[in-house]
Amino acid sequence: MPSTVVIMNSYLPLQAPLPLPSGEKLLKQETIRVIEKSDSESSSPIDSPPLLVDMAPLATESLTSSVLPSTMMEKDVPEVDMTAATIGSKNITTSPIQTKVQAPRKDVPEVDMTTATIGSKNIATGPIQTKLQAPRLRGASKLKRMLDGTNDLIVCPGVYDGVSARVALQVGFDALYMTGAGTTASRLGQPDLGIAQLSDMREHAEMIANLDPWGPPVIADMDTGWGGPIMVANSVSQYIRAGVAGFHIEDQIQNKRCGHLQGKQVVSEEEFYMRIRAAKGAKDRAGSDIVLIARTDANQQLGYDECMKRLKGARNIGADVGLLEGFTSKDQAQRAVKELAPWPLLLNMVENGATPIITTKEAAEMGFRIMIFSFGSLAPAVVAIKKTLEKLKAEGVVGTGKDLTPRALFEICGLKDSMMIDYEAGGIAFAAGV
Repeated sequence: MPSTVVIMNSYLPLQAPLPLPSGEKLLKQETIRVIEKSDSESSSPIDSPPLLVDMAPLATESLTSSVLPSTMMEKDVPEVDMTAATIGSKNITTSPIQTKVQAPRKDVPEVDMTTATIGSKNIATGPIQTKLQAPRLRGASKLKRMLDGTNDLIVCPGVYDGVSARVALQVGFDALYMTGAGTTASRLGQPDLGIAQLSDMREHAEMIANLDPWGPPVIADMDTGWGGPIMVANSVSQYIRAGVAGFHIEDQIQNKRCGHLQGKQVVSEEEFYMRIRAAKGAKDRAGSDIVLIARTDANQQLGYDECMKRLKGARNIGADVGLLEGFTSKDQAQRAVKELAPWPLLLNMVENGATPIITTKEAAEMGFRIMIFSFGSLAPAVVAIKKTLEKLKAEGVVGTGKDLTPRALFEICGLKDSMMIDYEAGGIAFAAGV
């Protein structure tokens, strides 16, 4: 039965009965195992222990007679003849080692990729057409490409939880907006008065963005960044890791409120710029395409001209998009787009808020690039829930439409995707239906 020698290398400290100058010397030690092979079984080591051989010439540093006596070199380290597998006077094989060159397997047919031929079998009627699949983009890169590569208005419905986000995905919007007001209301049951913190907003944004990580990009509210430059940078880093495509950060004081309430106060111009610099720095350090949107709420307190000054400063620092919150007229909105062009602007449309109603068509004609509807799903949901619960209280029945069965509701939330995961893994959880 032929034998094979397997040599496993390791470096071990030289254990010499004499002092070693300037630290330990390492000798390469060869562990030689003899493995028996047969035609019917795979290789397995024999029971006898491996032979350990110190290979002095392979030391990591050259050993001289001052380090290792020549007598030790000559007597204690046997000569290895690798052509005959001989160590000293001991022959460890019955025949010389033959270098085995593996021949091409005869049972594997040649594949001709130009004609889709495997061996003598043709699997296509003509040449193979190589189909190059476009690389899938994460949300941030997708949103950046939408801004840089088109002049289209990106319409983003405001979503406030998983269900509203699923409905928006089903309807087919190109992007989504996670509203801070809606997050505070739905997650905490509180008004938008700066109560929601980074953990609340980031966790909510991460959940929404990852319902379909390769789908529509998600823009998220970041309020004031929740602190000074270090905290702002940390907030941006967490949003990037969460899969958020873009965010807006504003110049309100930390004790902020919804942009469509009265009594807002803003920080100084320089403090606003400090927030933008911190956000830009975090984005650059991460090498992320996340879209930085600079928002000013100064219109109510300091006027339009101050807003323009702040947005131009943010643009010079490196913000990707501008947002003037609370336009007081359509003419003011149109003026801002022209004054800041070609820098893209975002329009926040809150019906019954501070800004008069502007349609998506009007916004596109004005030249806005992004349009968010912060209360787009929250306000109708409140109206519908209230009406339904009043009916329940008065009539003792909810009155849900016949089309909205439990299964139909769960299908909006990804039931079929979950079933497919189980099926592809070989599961039978849904073999009997659902």
